[in-house]
Amino acid sequence: MLVAAAICPCPPLLVPEVAVGAAPELDGLRAACLDAIGVLAASRPDRLVVLGPADETGRGTYPQGAVGSFRGFGVDLQVVLGAAEDVAGEGPERELPPSLAVGAWLLSRADWDDSPVEGLGVAESLPGERCPSAGREIAAAAPRVALLVMGDGSACRTVKAPGYFDERAEGFDAAVARALGAADLPALTALDERLAAGLQASGRACWQVLAGAAEGAGLSGRLLREEAPYGVGYFAATWS
Repeated sequence: MLVAAAICPCPPLLVPEVAVGAAPELDGLRAACLDAIGVLAASRPDRLVVLGPADETGRGTYPQGAVGSFRGFGVDLQVVLGAAEDVAGEGPERELPPSLAVGAWLLSRADWDDSPVEGLGVAESLPGERCPSAGREIAAAAPRVALLVMGDGSACRTVKAPGYFDERAEGFDAAVARALGAADLPALTALDERLAAGLQASGRACWQVLAGAAEGAGLSGRLLREEAPYGVGYFAATWS
C-alpha cells in the first residue's frame, strides 16, 4: 500500500556541479525537494521506488546500487541508487537514465538509508490507460510503499524554452500543479497525453502511475514549490 509520495522535477541542473554558475537559481527548488524526501523518510516505508521518465532504452527496473552519471552533461560525477556499500561486484550493466540519476543524487543529499530502494524508468510514451494498473502493481508489492516521482512539466513556457513558446503550456502546468497539490487522482489520470507530449511534459506518465498507486490510500497533498525558471515547469509536492 502506498503510504507517502514525493514529487520532484528532474532537470540535471538540480545538481550544482552540472549547473555551475547558475546553481543558486535553483536553491529553493533543491531545498523543497529535500523537504519532500523528508516526508518519505517520516512515513517509514518498507520499500521506496523511484519513478522517472525514460526513453525506450532506459525503461524498466533498476536495483539498489545501480549507478548513474552526469558525464553526458559535461561533469565527471557518478551517483548510486541507495547506499554505496550495497553495490556488489561490478554492479548492474545498465546505467540509470538521467531522471533516475537526479533522483539518486537527491537521495544521497538526504542521506537516505531508511529502506530498500528500487528504480523504475517509465517510458514517457506509456499510454495513459496503462499507467494506473502499473501504479497499483507497485503499491501492492509491499505493506508500506513510498514513491519518489521524478518528472517535469511543459517545456514551452517561453520563447527560450527547449520547446519554444506554446500558449497552452501555462494552463497545462497550472492544472498539474493543482492536481499534485491536492492529490487529485482523477485530474492526474485525465491528463491529455497528446497535449503533454506536444508540450514536452516528461512527467505525465509518472504522475499517472502515481495516481494508480494512490488509489484507496486516502493521501492528502501539499504543493511545496512551483516555478519555471528556464521555461520548463518544475513542481515539488508531497502526498502523505
